[in-house]
Amino acid sequence: MKIIKKILIGLLLVLVIMQFFPPDKNQSGEIPVTDLIVATTPSQEIAEILKTSCYDCHSGNTKYPWYANVAPVSYWISDHVKHGKGHLDFSIWETYNNKKKAHKMEEIAEEVKEHKMPLESYLWIHKEAKLSQVQIDKVVNWAKSEQATYEATMK
Repeated sequence: MKIIKKILIGLLLVLVIMQFFPPDKNQSGEIPVTDLIVATTPSQEIAEILKTSCYDCHSGNTKYPWYANVAPVSYWISDHVKHGKGHLDFSIWETYNNKKKAHKMEEIAEEVKEHKMPLESYLWIHKEAKLSQVQIDKVVNWAKSEQATYEATMK
């Protein structure tokens, strides 16, 4: 029993110490000129869908809830955002070449259509990010249209 008590005290100590070393936050405070919405000027409706359902994990401006300041949740969210931006970062959209842009638009359409994005774990807390079928159809159509535009420039 003493060993379990020592382990629990050790774990508690680690959790307390973690609070003093939070991960860096993904907040630039401004929208760069390389941002997807700035570069592609989608309709207001598409822009709002992207901001609500995608930008927290796929841009340089994450909106953090209060619990994102509490370790170990803060580390989990930081890792989640890092992985999301690693796959697709809307803030640096204009740095991608047209071939990559076309491919990313194809992936957006596929991921949204197959209900893989936004992630289910994100929707647990962010109910407003859940897409209706109408919104899914609009995003898919927009992404496919953008994909075709980028593909046309490669011919």
